[in-house]
Amino acid sequence: MRLHVSASVPFSFDAPTRRRGLRRAWALAPLVAAAALAGCGDTARLPPEAGIGASPTLPEPHKSLIPTVHIAPAKGWPEGGAPQAMAGLGVTPFARDLQHPRWLLVLPNGDVLVAESDKPAPEEPPPDDGLVKKVRSWVMGKVMAKAGSGHPSADRITLLRDADGDGVAETRSVFLQGLHSPFGMVLVGNELYVANADAVVRFPYVPGQTAITAAPAKVVDLPSRPLNHHWTKNLIASADGTKLYATVGSNSNVAENGMEAEAGRAAVWEIDRATGAHRVFASGLRNPNGMGWEPATGVLWTVVNERDEIGSDLVPDYLTSVKDGGFYGWPYSYWGQHVDARVQPPRPDLVEKAIVPEYALGNHVAPLGLAFAGSADGTRSTGTAVPPVAPPLAHGAFVGLHGSWNRKPRSGYKVIFVPFANGKPQGMPLDVLTGFVSGDGDAWGRPVGVALDAKGGLLVADDVGNAVWRVAAARR
Repeated sequence: MRLHVSASVPFSFDAPTRRRGLRRAWALAPLVAAAALAGCGDTARLPPEAGIGASPTLPEPHKSLIPTVHIAPAKGWPEGGAPQAMAGLGVTPFARDLQHPRWLLVLPNGDVLVAESDKPAPEEPPPDDGLVKKVRSWVMGKVMAKAGSGHPSADRITLLRDADGDGVAETRSVFLQGLHSPFGMVLVGNELYVANADAVVRFPYVPGQTAITAAPAKVVDLPSRPLNHHWTKNLIASADGTKLYATVGSNSNVAENGMEAEAGRAAVWEIDRATGAHRVFASGLRNPNGMGWEPATGVLWTVVNERDEIGSDLVPDYLTSVKDGGFYGWPYSYWGQHVDARVQPPRPDLVEKAIVPEYALGNHVAPLGLAFAGSADGTRSTGTAVPPVAPPLAHGAFVGLHGSWNRKPRSGYKVIFVPFANGKPQGMPLDVLTGFVSGDGDAWGRPVGVALDAKGGLLVADDVGNAVWRVAAARR
């Protein structure tokens, strides 16, 4: 974009005129930037399947001043609308009229907890980073609002109960409120743990109760202030319940805010449940979210959102096992030793030891939810198998793909199943739940958390459709 000023315009403005002109320019700058963003960027040259599997195609980075912005505007479902399940399966609304439902936990008695949450309001004024960063931040805020985020957070957890077993929750109650952008939840014995945007907290739990009024007890602070770019923190417990594992996303795309802002981030933490003592279990994971224990091996796995703004064909988001002490590349490299030249100064010592993820899920698909088939709650191996949703979905991982903003054409916006054999991903994924985007390119819904209920049904949190969907074998 070129701005032209006529030579006939006088430049002998007085001070008030100059100030008004600067204020007007500052006011128009975001609009100019937004217009530029809407009309620029690249288009994918590779088919979507090229970025999927154990050996994805990794072309040369495509850098541009203006990133690709191609998002499905959040509209919500039309009357009677619903996503489409794969052949042999049916989908029903387990619950509607929620407020930005993000994450799910199925309790032992069959009750379902849903975290209704959004990005926390800033607790401190943003740093004075200059015009370019301010404009960029403003534009990205508008992009996320278009995607359905950025509303005031409900900051609560709602309990849903399907007492008659018909696949629809006829009872709901506010289970916890006054939280701080809650996301991950896990029950260990009679203690419920919640990952807020800034801390892990604990509540006493009595089986069957429909509300908790006790005050939270803090277990450990999580990285948050003054920036909290990737605010969602997930939570899972070890099989013996002595340890908690928490995901903490990065504070930037590729460390553009400086590595000092990334302390303790882009990582999975291991937390001692009794004392709150913690350590970084694995690092270099740009934005990990869903976690689960693979039932056959008992190994911890996670899904990770990779970096943006080097092309529609880079970088593939992924599903990987999480190795104790492992480093997965961010921000210095991706998919092993592929160096990201934007990050300065480089760290060849870290790049050399970067672990290659097991399975690429596609470019910019934004994987969030993860649940393993066959485990009692979809997240951990307890020795209590549940019936599969359908025979082809007996061994593997369900993944909720929230959907792209930095790719053209769009990618994600569906729930997939990655088949596993001998504890590892095998073959191409299967589409389990689709139809979240209309023919006109509007988002009727966007899948986030996924969980298995006690009867083998798959529950899917939809934060744009404000619903929880249940997928199960079709009734005949």
